[in-house]
Amino acid sequence: MTDTTAEPVEHVAETDTVAAETPFVEMPALADDDAALFAGDTGVLPYEARRALALVLQRRYLSAAAHPAEWKALLAHQNVLASRCHDLFVELVVDRDYEIAYKRQVREAGLSIPVLLKDEPYKRVETLLMLFARNRFRQEQGAGERAAHVDAEELVDYALGFLATDETNLAARRREVDNAIATLVREHVLDEVAEGRYRVQPVVEILLPVERLRELTAWLRSPSAGSAASGEPAEAGDDETDAVETTGAADEADVVEEDNEEPRA
Repeated sequence: MTDTTAEPVEHVAETDTVAAETPFVEMPALADDDAALFAGDTGVLPYEARRALALVLQRRYLSAAAHPAEWKALLAHQNVLASRCHDLFVELVVDRDYEIAYKRQVREAGLSIPVLLKDEPYKRVETLLMLFARNRFRQEQGAGERAAHVDAEELVDYALGFLATDETNLAARRREVDNAIATLVREHVLDEVAEGRYRVQPVVEILLPVERLRELTAWLRSPSAGSAASGEPAEAGDDETDAVETTGAADEADVVEEDNEEPRA
């Protein structure tokens, strides 16, 4: 009888030959030269993800409304971008409800951490205007409106309503309010949709959380409120340069100022 079974020695030899020609695990390329964005580029993230990371570091916050492509890329690469931020001792905070991402300085007891993001709280009048804008935002939300708007004169009237009774330099106070509005526009807390009319951005909810809102509201109802020219709680001091601390995205100053934007005062 003829044995038709394949010779085991030949089978093993053939397998060994294939194994020698082909690696056991195929290693992926470390970098694709075609994906390089500039000379000497060793980055591995796609273009939109890099923009998302850069914008988070550059701006006070990144929103889906203003940067939809970068927001989509941020969500797709969130773990990698968070890791890149952690390498710098910075936390990436992503609020999917409001579709906002922002950075926060890591502070850990027992660790000597170089601080990249300095605290730069908003000034008195800026915080007062944000309080007015936040209240309008919540009112419109409660009424089922998709957007909330405020007019410049509403903001001015509200802020000037907290002037001291003996205030005489109304022109200077008006300039202070105008500058505060410009700051909030520059930082995209307010977006100008027409001359003198602004849309309130959802980030105002993060800049003025409930705890801070209660504190400010209690102060506004107190007798001492009328004694402050720019609407700041008395414990913050009498110096016009004193600032109001907020939390979340507002705790951090921008690492790099945005193109064509002036630094915060």
